[in-house]
Amino acid sequence: MYNGLLHAHSGIRYLALLFIVLVLIQSLIAWTGQKRFEKSHKWLININVGTFISQFIIGITLYIISSKVLFDPATFKSTLLRFYTLEHPLLMVIASLLIIHYSFKAKANTTKQTHKRIFISHAIALLLIIAAIPWPFREQLGAGWF
Repeated sequence: MYNGLLHAHSGIRYLALLFIVLVLIQSLIAWTGQKRFEKSHKWLININVGTFISQFIIGITLYIISSKVLFDPATFKSTLLRFYTLEHPLLMVIASLLIIHYSFKAKANTTKQTHKRIFISHAIALLLIIAAIPWPFREQLGAGWF
């Protein structure tokens, strides 16, 4: 079960990154073009939110059952344990909350400024996500591409 969830979580990250980049591109084009927030914009944002909620649920499950999560004073002495116990979940929760909050806020407010808010919040979230992913080149974390 653990390996299946881990592979799902690792695989869906690429979809999450793809959708957040598409939302950023769409919101930047609409923001600079002074376009109103319409149903076509909501469609992509809904898919993005769904992907992040899926990642969030799988991530919480992995957090509960993972052997890489340890609540012990030794946690902060180990790069691996500190990353998976504190750094990764904290940054991902903040990024997910930014995405979900501003996406739902955008659905209620359909002004031209909505694209600006979506772009800024999702850009900050993307930076947090990139910093929090256990990329394979971060050798201390022992993660792979998938």
